[in-house]
Amino acid sequence: MHRRSLLATATAFLAAPALVRAADPEGPLKIRELYEKTGDMSQLALGLEGERVSFEGYMAPPLKADAQFFVLTKRPMAVCPFCESSAEWPSDILAVYTKRVIDVIPFNVGIESRGVLEIGEYKDPETGFVSMVRLTDATYSD
Repeated sequence: MHRRSLLATATAFLAAPALVRAADPEGPLKIRELYEKTGDMSQLALGLEGERVSFEGYMAPPLKADAQFFVLTKRPMAVCPFCESSAEWPSDILAVYTKRVIDVIPFNVGIESRGVLEIGEYKDPETGFVSMVRLTDATYSD
């Protein structure tokens, strides 16, 4: 019983930063907070998986007209960073899937995106775009 209590306490302690950060009223997350320096997903990201969270960044130009997703980047990009495989997924972008066709915002205007954080490989059936991390059921504003 003593061992179980210790494990439960340790688990709660490890999850606490994610819970605190998720409820942080100071503003949205930064894309870099999703990853460790090694490129692995951070404990924060793993703790927030399935939660509704906000990120700030820039909308890369969409892959096609009438798209329902875009790529959020940490810095302005004039072209979309299209990836062909999960091995090439850069650690400074986030796919954002919306319910409606997106209204394109200029690539150099900062935006905030809010949605449900999903982690794991996903290939978009229409475009073939591969993402390792994304927001779904998302909204965005400048």
